[in-house]
Amino acid sequence: MEFDLDYARKVIEAEAEAINSITPIVDASFAEAAKMIYNCSGSCIVSGIGKAGIIGQKISATLASTGTPSHFLHPVEAIHGDLGRLRENDVVIVLSYGGETDEVTRLINLVKQLEIKLIAITGDSDSTLCKHSDVALCMGQMSEACPLGVAPSVSTTCMLAVGDALAFTVMKARNFSVEDYVRFHPGGSLGGRLMTVEQSMMFKPGEKLPVAAVTDTIEQMLEKTKNVKRHGAVMVVDEDGRLAGIITDADLRRSATKEGPRAFEFKAGDVMTVDCKKIRADALAAEATAIFHKYRIDELPVVDADNRPVGLIDVQDIVTIKVVG
Repeated sequence: MEFDLDYARKVIEAEAEAINSITPIVDASFAEAAKMIYNCSGSCIVSGIGKAGIIGQKISATLASTGTPSHFLHPVEAIHGDLGRLRENDVVIVLSYGGETDEVTRLINLVKQLEIKLIAITGDSDSTLCKHSDVALCMGQMSEACPLGVAPSVSTTCMLAVGDALAFTVMKARNFSVEDYVRFHPGGSLGGRLMTVEQSMMFKPGEKLPVAAVTDTIEQMLEKTKNVKRHGAVMVVDEDGRLAGIITDADLRRSATKEGPRAFEFKAGDVMTVDCKKIRADALAAEATAIFHKYRIDELPVVDADNRPVGLIDVQDIVTIKVVG
């Protein structure tokens, strides 16, 4: 069996050309649709039937992961109980290339009865869907790429592009950050790679930290930090509160083994490791991982822009959130 690879290339080219041709859809109506989604105090409900419905599910997922509460509503299920998912402060996006499918037109009536705002992504400006929507994003007529010219391909690809453009335009307007994205993707590999040190360290803002002054004796240091939660090191600060060094459990064991009880009389500044490795709270946890691996250490002070301790990250914190690997 030989496959027509030239035809396969033409399919890709046809879909790419179609996407490029619909850029004029980004106009005043597009801006109004983005505004409706941005100002929505409920959820953005996406609906569609068949292949358009599958595209709608992806658009809904993209909205939900980028700061806009969203879920998919199947138009058939809507008339069998799922209409209860809708609330008056929602916004509904309906995808239908022809805009005349029975299930879609029935859904239009239900949405209008509930006085919910409706955005259409369609190909026919004269369709029922287009006429009865609050905002219509009309892609225009287009030829499908399948050999028979009937299977949704070019049209659904363009719908996806329009949906992505809406979702990401609203995302940008919300100033949605990497940290926000990670919050919605805590279990994914991408989420792990993008998680910050502040999000992954054992100590949270306002919590008591294992900190001692350079002038404290080791005995005083141990007293100061005895009620601090799990930690394997103490951060040592100078008179201005800036990080001067670190003392690990291993440092204490070596000192006690060598000096005996006299080790508890030493100053923290005499025992600490000076110019220790450190990291900023807004750095990626992956950067902390690299430092742990390169220098074979287990504890890393977390500092602010003025080099003042704001936390401590442990190699086990990194393992827990699966950043390693």
